Formats: sequence, structure tokens, C-alpha cells
Amino acid sequence: MGEIPRQSEISQVVPDRCFTRQTITSLAYLLQTLVIQVAVVAIGLAIPLTKAMIPVWILYAFLSGTTAMGFWVLAHECGHGAFSDNRRLQTFVGYVLHSMLLVPYFSWQRSHAIHHRFTNHITNGETHVPLVVGGDGMSEQAGGAKELALSRAMGRSSYGLLQLVLHLVAGWPAYLLAGKTGGPRYGNSNHFWPRAPFSNKLWPSIWAKKVWLSDCGVVLTLAALFIWAKTWGLASLLAMYVGPLLVVNIWLVVYTWLHHTDTDVPHLADSEFSYMRGAFLSIDRPYGKILDFLHHRIGSHHVIHHIAPTIPHYHAKKATYAIKTAFPKAYLYNPTPIYLALWHVASNCIAVEREEGSGRYLWRDS
Repeated sequence: MGEIPRQSEISQVVPDRCFTRQTITSLAYLLQTLVIQVAVVAIGLAIPLTKAMIPVWILYAFLSGTTAMGFWVLAHECGHGAFSDNRRLQTFVGYVLHSMLLVPYFSWQRSHAIHHRFTNHITNGETHVPLVVGGDGMSEQAGGAKELALSRAMGRSSYGLLQLVLHLVAGWPAYLLAGKTGGPRYGNSNHFWPRAPFSNKLWPSIWAKKVWLSDCGVVLTLAALFIWAKTWGLASLLAMYVGPLLVVNIWLVVYTWLHHTDTDVPHLADSEFSYMRGAFLSIDRPYGKILDFLHHRIGSHHVIHHIAPTIPHYHAKKATYAIKTAFPKAYLYNPTPIYLALWHVASNCIAVEREEGSGRYLWRDS
């Protein structure tokens, strides 16, 4: 990896316009996603709710969840302040969108900000922090040796399949409910309950109150879903909402996992870490024109998002071109097709071990 540029150098090469937000443009992208989702829901309403149509409903879940992921990305921009300079409008949009997807808006805003501040930090990182061989359980996640032994016992293919299921199906709720894959600094946090028996280290000062405020939006959504089930039946709710939501959650894990994990991408201790070094450990990948269109380029232009998270997605392409041209040795791009990259990471990124004489943690192969 090349020399990491300073923030001032980023400002010199990225056009000033990329750092501006246009409310009308952001709302237009929201409208675009809404129109697409309405069209998809119309398709769903035409599918009979019968056992014979279960395979069709599974396909519908993948279609609807994939299009609905666009809402997640826009809510995520709101949480970063990248949607609009109108703070009230931005908070309203983000709160509504995330609440509808059962995401506690302010809670996640806080934990995600920590993730950005400490990307790939072995102690303070907030998502996809690996187990460490010989980890002390305090500044490092313990259990790396046991995980390597498990992978050897299971075999690469079985272990990879297990990791895909655990990450894609259970990963997101496990993170929200117990802080799983987070670093050791914040303990077992819960995004809905900022006090004992869970750790409260993630929720200092006013953030505990914001967790409760986040819960209000989720509870209102759950109430609406209960009314839906009572009025139109549980089958309708499962087919039209729960199935697509599971797919949204899968996409979220795919993106975050592949953004920050690969066999040649290290994690860092304090002695090696800086904000910019962590940001440049993010990885851009080729998601293709359709997913880039539906998901507002969240996967193919993620490095610049970690460098400057207030840049809106519609400026990310130009900003990415600027940084990869100016800093080609620091910018990470992996051209491996997504399905192959996902399998590679699931079956090979098992645990890390501290490199002797440095603060870098490198992936160990089983």
C-alpha cells in the first residue's frame, strides 16, 4: 500500500463541487427509488398468496429487497449529513426511511460514525473486527486460534458456507442486538437498549436518549406491521415485507463485509492507525451498472465515502476518479466479481495475527 495522503491533499485534488449537497437532487434520487419500489410492489400485489406460488414469492423477495436497498443507502446518507444542508429535513427523511426498515436511526448513526472514525482498527473498530490469534480479550478479540482450528476441522468449503449463512442471515440482527463483530472497546452493545445488561459505552451523554428516540420509530413501524397482519393476514406481511427486508439486510452485510475485508487488507493497532489510513483500507468493487443505479453507487465508490462521508453519492464518481488518479498506490480496488469475492472472504478470512515488530494484523490461512 502506498503512502497515505493527508486530508489537505484530498481537498486539493477533489473538486470543491463534490463537497456540496443539493437538496433537490437528493430528493430526486429519493423519488426515483420510491417510483421503482412502487412499481415492484404493484407486481407483488398481482401475485397470488398460495403455496404453489412460494418460489415466485422468493424471487419477489430478492427483487423487492434489492430495489428497497436504495432507501437504506439514502437514509445512510442522511445519517452522515450528505443528503441536505437542511438538517431538519435530512433528519426527518433518514429517521422515516430507517424506521420503516426497522433500523434505529440515531443509534445506528452513532455506531456507524464510530465505524468511520476507526475503520479497521483492531480495538476500536465497530464492524467486521476479526478474531485475533493469541488475542488478549481486552484490546483484541480473543478466539482466533480456536476459529482457525474450527475451519481446519470443517474444511474450507463447509466453513465458508457456514460463514455466509451466519453473516448474511444473522449478522445484521446480531450486530444491532449484541454488537457482534464490533471491536472489544464497546463490549456487547444493544442498539435498542442503552443500559444494563448490555454495555453502555457506545452511548455517552445524550446518545442514550437518542437510542430511546430511535426506538419510537421502530415501535411505530412494528405497530403498523401488526395492523397489516391483522387486516390482510400474516402471509401478506411475510411475502410483501418480511421477505424483502431480509434481502435488504443481506445486501447491507454484503456491502459492509466486502468494503472492509480481504485477505490482503490488514487491521491496525493504535501504533499504526490514523483516520486516513483506516479510510484508505476500504475497498471499491465492481457491482455493475444495475446495482450502482439501484443502490446509488454505495459499493463501487466507497473509499471516497470513508475519506469524506459528507460527499453525496451523486458526486462520488467524480471524487473517486480524482483520488485514484492522484493516489493510485493508496487507493484500493478489487476487480473480482462480487460472488467470487464473497466466497473468497467467507472461506479465507478466518482470523488475524499480529505481525511481529509492528502494529499490523494480517489474515492467517487455516
